[in-house]
Amino acid sequence: MSRKKKMSRRQFLKTAGAAAVGSSILFKSSRIVSAKPPEVKIGVIYPLSGPSGYAGKTCRDAHDLCADYVNNLWPDLPIPIGKWEGIPSLNGAKIKLIHADHRGEPDRGADLAKKLIHDEKVVGIAGAYHSSVTKTISTVCERNKIPMINPESTSPVLTRRGYKYFFRATPHDRLFVRDFFEFLDLLIKGKVPGLPAVPKSDIDTVGACTENTEWGAGTRDVIKEFTKKHGYKLVADIAYPHESPDLTAEVRNLLAPKPEVLMFASYISDAILLTKSMMEAKAKANIFWAQNTGHYHPKFMETFGTDIDGILSRTVFSKKLFAVKPVARYVNEEFKKRTGVDFVGATARAFTGMQTWAYVLNKAGSTDPEAIRQAADTIEIPGSELIVPWKGIKFEDVGGETNQNTWASGLIIQYHKAEPEIIYPLDVATAKFTYPWKGF
Repeated sequence: MSRKKKMSRRQFLKTAGAAAVGSSILFKSSRIVSAKPPEVKIGVIYPLSGPSGYAGKTCRDAHDLCADYVNNLWPDLPIPIGKWEGIPSLNGAKIKLIHADHRGEPDRGADLAKKLIHDEKVVGIAGAYHSSVTKTISTVCERNKIPMINPESTSPVLTRRGYKYFFRATPHDRLFVRDFFEFLDLLIKGKVPGLPAVPKSDIDTVGACTENTEWGAGTRDVIKEFTKKHGYKLVADIAYPHESPDLTAEVRNLLAPKPEVLMFASYISDAILLTKSMMEAKAKANIFWAQNTGHYHPKFMETFGTDIDGILSRTVFSKKLFAVKPVARYVNEEFKKRTGVDFVGATARAFTGMQTWAYVLNKAGSTDPEAIRQAADTIEIPGSELIVPWKGIKFEDVGGETNQNTWASGLIIQYHKAEPEIIYPLDVATAKFTYPWKGF
């Protein structure tokens, strides 16, 4: 009897010891799990389907590439994020991007933002390509006090609403149109290399053709402002329905007064349709300038080849910058390996937008939206660490605008043998300006 009790006791002690060891292992295991860096969720909203689906997907891919650089070790990447392996001030927390497809629909964009904020608990939002969708998403973010960093939407109105949680990294349309008219002034003064002074009478009539959503409407307003300011005559002012199935009548009305300068703001499907319609009409003018987007897009270049030679577009990025920006070459090579295409203006800005998010999170050292907002308010990112040719990133309140990156700037390219060459600013030009445009 006593022996039996003794054995039971031994058995008890053995069992208890095993349990203690198991508890120790479990405790250590739980500590290891809890020590794993947490994720920082950011909602990324783009048009992943519909007419702008290609552009949205490539912008998404640019965000993914930047997040990969931030989250993992890239020792050869010549900017700091390649060595971070997560957000340093957040104990190596990894950025987790949650993608959503707004299909180019403003109301859908707003609904997606609400879902990401309330259901997914994102700490912020990135996107959204279309200015009209960015407008509704940013309103949701403002109401919920969730920061939004916008890389590429350029309607001037977006930073004139006094929003505290909306930050725009890109230059906007007013700055781009200003650059174009300053270039025209240099042309008239004979200061564009390789060309004699162009009489203003040869380029003083302007025809504008813009899509009718938030972005196109904003561009129209700015074109009107600068044609008047610089003493040009706006002889055609055409606003057409975005994603129109036919633009023959609009092209006819645009060309009827024979403007010598043509100015466009079109998304990709519209840009292709407009160009085909203009070819059929054998359109001619001395200068053809476009507000980036559809007219500076891989599909546009593929569709028309050398037929677009002589066309001008504003942008913020060109492969021609590789000679002076090695980091741009490095990142572009990886992007092309993954997507099959080079960076263009929108995708380069999308990458820069996610990079800005990484720097802001690191400065904040917190996932609290208010701490993130304050970090964005005071962030200064030097241009040497960006792939775009800017002074850097600094959000400021200036001239009635709130949280606009005042260190951003633009380029004007011209297609030469179907390749975009920089022609402005003059000090970074990679080719001489060809004048006049050959027409279609």
